[in-house]
Amino acid sequence: MTLTDPTPALPMPAPEPETAAPARPKRAAPRLYALDGLRLIAALMVAAYHYGGRDGEVSHAWGTSPRTQFPSLHGWFAYGCLGVQIFFVISGFVICMSGWGRPLRSFFASRASRLLPSYWVAIVLVTAVFAVPVVVYKTVSPSDALVNLTMLQQPLGVDRVLGVCWTLWAELRFYALFALCVVLPGATRHRVVLFCAVWTLAAALAEATGEPLLTLALMPEYAPFFIGGIGLYLVHRDRRDVTAWGIVAVSWLIGQHYAVDRLWHAPNPDFFSYRTSFGIIAVITLGFAAVTAIAVGWTAWANWRWLSVAGALTYPFYLVHEHLGWVTIEALHRHVGLPSWATFLATIGVMLTLAWLLNRYVEEWATPLLRRALNRGPTPQRTP
Repeated sequence: MTLTDPTPALPMPAPEPETAAPARPKRAAPRLYALDGLRLIAALMVAAYHYGGRDGEVSHAWGTSPRTQFPSLHGWFAYGCLGVQIFFVISGFVICMSGWGRPLRSFFASRASRLLPSYWVAIVLVTAVFAVPVVVYKTVSPSDALVNLTMLQQPLGVDRVLGVCWTLWAELRFYALFALCVVLPGATRHRVVLFCAVWTLAAALAEATGEPLLTLALMPEYAPFFIGGIGLYLVHRDRRDVTAWGIVAVSWLIGQHYAVDRLWHAPNPDFFSYRTSFGIIAVITLGFAAVTAIAVGWTAWANWRWLSVAGALTYPFYLVHEHLGWVTIEALHRHVGLPSWATFLATIGVMLTLAWLLNRYVEEWATPLLRRALNRGPTPQRTP
């Protein structure tokens, strides 16, 4: 879900020794700024869903259902949950890019140092805020809060501190599959294509058999989005790669099926909102199309530096926006008396500010520190 590594340079054949020119340092490929901006858009989609696109705990924050607060917009906000699928497409692209030509230790260090610092702080922050007596939301038990620090709370059946951490569990399983099948033996186009083909088929078999272990490991519902992102990175490397385009097309076809199957229902006035199958397919298609435009270079003109800031804020914003957003909505709407639209916008602003603080005072120093520590091998022992 992050863009932290430049696009690796393609390997060039070594010159003959007699004619070798002095070695020149490799220039990093241009940063894909548009991908940073798309990540923030996906995060804002999810925030719109959590604040105004569903019932549940957020109804307590507003005092009534968001359906009452946003009678014209709540149906549109309900589509915001599809921002997660767009995140997964971006993640497939970025993880393939960052894992290409990188040893396993470096890949692990990069992922862990990117995910963990803000995550740990978010766990502590949300637990502490929910423990305040005036906050109506209940915190998890101390034991469960400690388990949440491992990111393994879901498979262990522990209460979650952050509602959005289920997506991180999906990301971790993707990282593990990609690391074992591609990074460990060494990334090549052939190996990446084979990984995409085998995962696609295996995920379909897991869905057909309903075997719990296979379903858990292969994630049929989310696999096509990760695989589609990987295919788009292959397109980014060579837009004439027909096989890569085929991977993208098959992933889109399967992905829209799962999105409609999981999120569509027949019109029912008793439900919070009604997402049409056409609307779901349209959002999924737009997500794939946006990453495709970035992959083939159509967005190279969007090279504004502030987009990298937007990308840096996305992950901490995503972590804290839901639960702390409830507290902010209740304070601004029910106690201060701001109207619904002003509360919605102000809450987004508060969460973005908090994300900037996490990025500035946690990630900027903790991420490189943790990366260096994890990249450092064990100290060799002296022999007597």
